[in-house]
Amino acid sequence: MKVVIIGCGNVGMSYAYSLVNQASRVDDLVLIDINKEKAQGEAEDLNHALPYSPTKMQIRAGDYNDCNDAKIICICAGQNQEVGETRLDLINKNFIVFKSIIQNVKRTNFNGVYIIATNPVDVMSYVTYKLTGNAKKVIGSGTTLDTSRLKYMLGTKLKINPKSVHAYVVGEHGDSEMIPWSKASIGMKSINEYITKQEKIDLANKVKTSAYEIIKKKGNTSFGIGVCLLTITNSILDNDNSILTLSTYNPKFDVFISSPIIVGQQGVRQVFDMDLTEEEDILYENSAKTIKKAIETLKFDN
Repeated sequence: MKVVIIGCGNVGMSYAYSLVNQASRVDDLVLIDINKEKAQGEAEDLNHALPYSPTKMQIRAGDYNDCNDAKIICICAGQNQEVGETRLDLINKNFIVFKSIIQNVKRTNFNGVYIIATNPVDVMSYVTYKLTGNAKKVIGSGTTLDTSRLKYMLGTKLKINPKSVHAYVVGEHGDSEMIPWSKASIGMKSINEYITKQEKIDLANKVKTSAYEIIKKKGNTSFGIGVCLLTITNSILDNDNSILTLSTYNPKFDVFISSPIIVGQQGVRQVFDMDLTEEEDILYENSAKTIKKAIETLKFDN
């Protein structure tokens, strides 16, 4: 199955490297970048890893014609988040980039699923939906990375495998994200039996600010999101019914926002009702309003 990655920066190449290093149904990987020579160099470098890879695939630099028969287009192109910037600060810069990308893709016969990784991911997912007209086939990476960070931190704190932590981050992939602690559990026991209210506050803040800390130290975040994008890809192509916190269209608020969902080869299959507490519901709604306010700064008519 063919996957096209648009944008060969840190995130795009971490995703590509994850595809090479772990098993998947992807057998044709195409890299597109405004810097064609960079895309060619990245493809050559990745190909040299294939003899030791668990998968067999063709990797090459390409152009928008390669989108015709792709199952997935993952958009990673855009400006990087600089030190001191929030994800929402990137809106106008990346809106221009996306209009150009989607215009080029629409000239092809692409009928697969868009995975959006570019920040602010909820806004850019909404932009993709507005420019393509098909909400079901647009999926943002959303809070999968935030959820992964939460699971890792809880697992480390409690000395258990992070895969055994049942907790999620939902809402905006950004400063208004929230954790429905009422639904979090370890070994069928409420999270309240393991951590205090203050520890919840500290953990939520650490998850929320970890990207800023990483960017401050190394200039970008890439490895975590790369593996998250691989996980999303495998869930789509395998129809494996995984539950992931992805950014999808919420008609109530007219935004893309993260909640637990199931995806398949045709896009969004099921969005779960989270059954939040009254307090959590207010936080989630406030997160949706934050995204909505950002979307309203964009002009789609030019």
